[in-house]
Amino acid sequence: MTLLNEVYHRSFPVPKEPWVMAQTWSHLLFAHYPVSKSLLRSLIPNCFEIDTFEDNAWISIVPFLMSGIRIHGIRELPFTPEFAELNVRTYVTFRGKPGVYFFSLDANSKLAVILANSTYNLPYMHAEMEITRQNETVNFYCQRTDSRAKTGIFSGTYRPVGDVYRANTGTLEHWLTEQYLLYVIKKNGVYEGNIHHKPWPLQHAEATFKMNTVAQSMGIQIEEPAPLLQYCEKLDVIVWPPKKVGIYESS
Repeated sequence: MTLLNEVYHRSFPVPKEPWVMAQTWSHLLFAHYPVSKSLLRSLIPNCFEIDTFEDNAWISIVPFLMSGIRIHGIRELPFTPEFAELNVRTYVTFRGKPGVYFFSLDANSKLAVILANSTYNLPYMHAEMEITRQNETVNFYCQRTDSRAKTGIFSGTYRPVGDVYRANTGTLEHWLTEQYLLYVIKKNGVYEGNIHHKPWPLQHAEATFKMNTVAQSMGIQIEEPAPLLQYCEKLDVIVWPPKKVGIYESS
């Protein structure tokens, strides 16, 4: 896999085990918001430390198009067409190792929701979604319909502004995007999921949100407008299966 020829930008090695899935993320927006660290603490399992940048905690709302899903050694799966996805995530560490913690992952693919719930125990939710594009402007709509969580709505447009760049190490933009681990709790275990891709080809972005309640529906209050918006046209990603790295004991 050519992606594995470029690993210099990672802060820790890629797993020795074979990756299991490849996918492509397109028309992606990062909408980043500073939030209360104490609020996040009340919403995140106590085995994780809240990660901060210059003592500030952040969440990110991330709408995009998922496509090109294939299993290692097999061509693109015919039964997994492209679908829209929207994530609400924050940043944590486990035993000093940084990663992403998801509050929700909305998708309009029933298969994706079932598989992600059962294999990763990720909080994928059913949603009515639509993504279209006119020139460089992306129109994105999401309304969560899953009975397991409160309804959240995201409706807006966004577009890239300026040239493609790669965030410099040590900056907020780098810290928010160059993340290669996700963490989940499954039964009494802490699991990490590794991903890999080339450094993010970012652009600054402009956005207009008609409605954005996906974070509030998870109990997270944010203030508009988002102080940092980033866009990525396309990124190829490979994924490893979840690996148990600890025990979770709820207090």
